[in-house]
Amino acid sequence: MRAMVRFLALLIMAGFPLPASAASHAGVEYGRAGGYSLRMDAYVPDGPGPFPAAIIVHGGGWVGGDRKRSVDPLFQPLADAKVAWFSISYRLANFANHKSTPTAAATMAMLGGAVDDVRKSVAYVRGHAAEYRVNPDQIVLIGESAGAQLASMAALKPGPEGTVKAVVAFYLPSDLVTLVNTMPLIPDSVRQAVKGTLFEDLLNGYLREMSPTNAIHPGEPPFLLIHGTADQVVPFQQSVDLCNKIRKAGSECEVYPVEGGRHGLLYWESSKDQTAYKSEMVLWLKNHL
Repeated sequence: MRAMVRFLALLIMAGFPLPASAASHAGVEYGRAGGYSLRMDAYVPDGPGPFPAAIIVHGGGWVGGDRKRSVDPLFQPLADAKVAWFSISYRLANFANHKSTPTAAATMAMLGGAVDDVRKSVAYVRGHAAEYRVNPDQIVLIGESAGAQLASMAALKPGPEGTVKAVVAFYLPSDLVTLVNTMPLIPDSVRQAVKGTLFEDLLNGYLREMSPTNAIHPGEPPFLLIHGTADQVVPFQQSVDLCNKIRKAGSECEVYPVEGGRHGLLYWESSKDQTAYKSEMVLWLKNHL
């Protein structure tokens, strides 16, 4: 053991860099917002890098989910592909008392704040690229469900340090107005309760503003949209329609259908036929990084 220590010391003194080992980081604070500590977990592959970096945004209907279990199926494929990953938490919304205009306004502000949190995570990873052995020009956003909406909005409307190379979006709710008006999980009685009220106008206006389909513009990063064809929460057609719109704007987009797939990565884990997206995602990322 002493001989090994002396050998390593001689290497350092001679100017030879030691091989970098894979490293995991838990609960790293990437920012603060309104007194709320924004945290992320990270994994950096072994080797000197610099590696591509994937920032992962979990789903959960904007009110739940977590950065560990919700997106767990993504971790190993990215690690095996030598992609450093950063799975983030963000501020969750409060949908209590939907008939209250002040509560509704606060909820909408929180959704916008969550997009800001994603932008902040991109700036953090870029600013700490050397520490995590990542390439600051090779950052991608990966989101699922509500997290896909947040990631997409952060990519389409980035902050000063928030531009990304590409986006992978799982079952993305791209048109929130249509989704809210047709979603089976929302009882029609709720829609009728707010119909014709100030809240209806406020809600629809904000949903349009927060819908990726209304933020498409030339020069945006390429998108890979992965979506289950049997999704009963966010219809598969939402990804098809968004992809067509992205292509019309002159940008690159691809839809990968998970045949028979329901809403959620964890559901897909029970079927080998529904986990083939992992290799397709990795190949797509390699082609764009």
